Amino acid sequence: MYANFSVSIIIPCYNSACTIRETIESVQAQSYKNWEMLICDDCSTDCSAEIIKEYCRKDCRIKYLKTEKPSGSPALPRNIAIDKAQGRYLAFLDSDDVWLPTKLEEQLKLIEEKRCPIVYSNYEKMDENGKRSNRIIYAPQEVTMRHFEMGNPLPCLTVLVDTHITGKFHFPNMHHEDCVAWIGLVQKFGKAYNTNTVAACYRVQKNSVSGNKLKILSWQWNVFRNVLHFSILKSIWCYVRYAYLGFIKSRK
Repeated sequence: MYANFSVSIIIPCYNSACTIRETIESVQAQSYKNWEMLICDDCSTDCSAEIIKEYCRKDCRIKYLKTEKPSGSPALPRNIAIDKAQGRYLAFLDSDDVWLPTKLEEQLKLIEEKRCPIVYSNYEKMDENGKRSNRIIYAPQEVTMRHFEMGNPLPCLTVLVDTHITGKFHFPNMHHEDCVAWIGLVQKFGKAYNTNTVAACYRVQKNSVSGNKLKILSWQWNVFRNVLHFSILKSIWCYVRYAYLGFIKSRK
């Protein structure tokens, strides 16, 4: 039945034993069923691998992959999974986040209607225990290159990419790898569109990489200067605006 997958779901995993079941089951609960899930384990030291393999045995759409050694970044696990993916569409989810049931159905309808390279959605924050907060993060209605002047407008956990337009691509081995990947795709293939629905829940964890605001600020400066190649003055202006918007977003 699932010999020709339409959507390949890319999930990097590292020590996610406490959350990976919820992540997997949120995909299994999708109203759209023609997908494969490729979970690439970055050499977890907890029982993540055992949990994933348990689901693999029960659902042939789920595949377990593993890095040769810990990479310390989601980029390599994602790239390994992308290389193995069979689907036309690539979707991305982290091992502590979840999708809402109509995520894929809504996005596939829009991406086919617009015939565009990327679609995405809004998302809701939840706490470490998975309790939804009703704190909605609204992405722009559409994304062009100018939106990257304010940071990363595309929430990775909601992005869907049509590889019939973009071909397969890889995430760069650098900080803010998802933002840099989206910049390359939008720059080359055109704007992305929002379904204007809430499609996923993002888990806010105190000790997560994304929770370290000072590190993220330095990474974003690198994007402005060395990826987008902005001048010093423009980079300073964008950096200050990014820091302010980040502060406002963190209060939501």
